[in-house]
Amino acid sequence: MKSLFKSKPKTPADLVLQAGDLLTYLDRSSGTRDSKREEKMTELSKLIREIKSTLYGNSEAEPVSEACAQLTQEFFRENMLRLLIVCLPKLSLETRKDATQVVANLQRQQVQSRLISCDYLEKNLDLLDILVAGYVLESEHMKKFFDYIQLPNFDISADAAATFKELLTRHKSTVAEFLSKNYDWFFAEYNSKLLESPNYITRRQAVKLLGDMLLDRSNSAVMTRYVSSRDNLRILMNLLRESSKSIQIEAFHVFKLFVANQQKPPDIISILVANRSKLLRLFADFKTEKEDEQFEADKAQVVREIAALEQGDRP
Repeated sequence: MKSLFKSKPKTPADLVLQAGDLLTYLDRSSGTRDSKREEKMTELSKLIREIKSTLYGNSEAEPVSEACAQLTQEFFRENMLRLLIVCLPKLSLETRKDATQVVANLQRQQVQSRLISCDYLEKNLDLLDILVAGYVLESEHMKKFFDYIQLPNFDISADAAATFKELLTRHKSTVAEFLSKNYDWFFAEYNSKLLESPNYITRRQAVKLLGDMLLDRSNSAVMTRYVSSRDNLRILMNLLRESSKSIQIEAFHVFKLFVANQQKPPDIISILVANRSKLLRLFADFKTEKEDEQFEADKAQVVREIAALEQGDRP
């Protein structure tokens, strides 16, 4: 028999206080696994979902500005932002996604014509350190992306790949300095775990990102070093032989840098000359799906350079 009385909807203050109690419990019970903890985790996930719905609305209703303002005030008054951020790693994947959206939304909420999140963060600057841990190039966490990108869970691997690309392309001078300082371990990992990955998508994304990095003028010193390595050339030549046209094209954009290098080391010249006939046959039928004048011009230049190497350039 159904109850004649519906439960009273939770107010924004109720949501914040109840979620706060559960987050406090979660923070203090770190490392323990029991039925009581799992039950509270389930309850917390539901509350965070309700908080997200209050801020974003749902399929049935748009967010109510008054409720958003109340929730925002309670959130910062009760120091909930700190608690939520600290507990993020302890939440399940789906709850973490909801919590991340809550944190992002709270940064944009205006209460009485001001962003109270700015005042809060100015007084709690250490929260920024917690948030960006693992998302800065100099962090030890940077190395973990090579493994995250290959995880079988597509949502996680795709998110890791997108973050990895952002880190290596957004702030160009910082990236150039990072790659110069960390060249050896970074490209050893990049080659073995990404370019030579058994996963097609990983290889395709990795070779495209490599091209984006090396073709950026700010990375010219790194590019020169990369294209002077016979091991790197071997990997790119293997990618040129892939059955996937997408990988072949992206590999060509990196391969052409080896050929265009006017200071080719003797072992690079030796490899190109030894494989001259195979490369020229490959490029004879090498085309993009759509007509691309720049690609054709680059290909013609590569063919000329390789053909010219026949004339006594072999050491």
